[in-house]
Amino acid sequence: MADLLKGKPVADAMKAELIKKVEMLQAKGLAPKLGIIRVGERPDDLFYEGGAKKTCAALGMDSEVFEYPENIGQEAFEAAVIKVGQMKGVHGILMFSPLPKHLNEKKIRTLIPVEKDVDCLTTGGAAKIFTDDPTGFPPCTPTACMDMLRHFDIPIKGKKCVVVGRSLVVGKPLAMLLLREHGTVTICHSRTENLPEVCQNADILIAAVGKAKMIKGNFVKPGQIVIDVGINPDPANPGKYCGDVDFAEVEPVVQKISPVPAGVGSVTTWVLCKQTIMACEMQNA
Repeated sequence: MADLLKGKPVADAMKAELIKKVEMLQAKGLAPKLGIIRVGERPDDLFYEGGAKKTCAALGMDSEVFEYPENIGQEAFEAAVIKVGQMKGVHGILMFSPLPKHLNEKKIRTLIPVEKDVDCLTTGGAAKIFTDDPTGFPPCTPTACMDMLRHFDIPIKGKKCVVVGRSLVVGKPLAMLLLREHGTVTICHSRTENLPEVCQNADILIAAVGKAKMIKGNFVKPGQIVIDVGINPDPANPGKYCGDVDFAEVEPVVQKISPVPAGVGSVTTWVLCKQTIMACEMQNA
């Protein structure tokens, strides 16, 4: 039976540290604040928004939702994003994506100030991650993966790290963060030949492909660390969710594994707040 890498102890440790940082900033007359930009009312956006607001409140920091109708025009929304970006009291910005199709999201993302881009939505933010600029904020999910590995004292230096998934949201930035910690990184995707064999060769296997239960028992071997980033409707249990890893097949084989739910996903909103606090510190240095 594998050891479970649950998100709660990671989040609890982060909470204690972040409360102290917020108190230190408040003592200087600063109030770190997260601005959440949302267009329409997609259920998944509302769910994440609720979690982010709750986490901010638990840390004693501020948050504000800037909500716009789904039919807002390009020009009006551009002006709205610029206005939020210029607010001195807002230190970090999260904009829910994807935007409605009639909006030019690529252009709108450029309007978010890089110093407030706490979930790596901008090209400038991504450039900082790929050039090892410590003033950049990686996306929250890959950062949560790294925080979990550190919390559970899982060594990365010199280890074979296989990332299944090459998205700009998780796979690519996660590879950069693992390289930063001196991991030897392989990125896999749907066209990777002999994928099970490549995954078996990993010391640390991270599944971020967005396909329910894709990673089966023949993808893993004893002694491995498996981090499951996926969150998918469970085809076998309507109304419930599962990861990219077939937990029932993989858990009996590997050494450690993060569950879904209660794994990486439960750390992401804490990372969002952590990076907003960091942004507040840097903007007032």
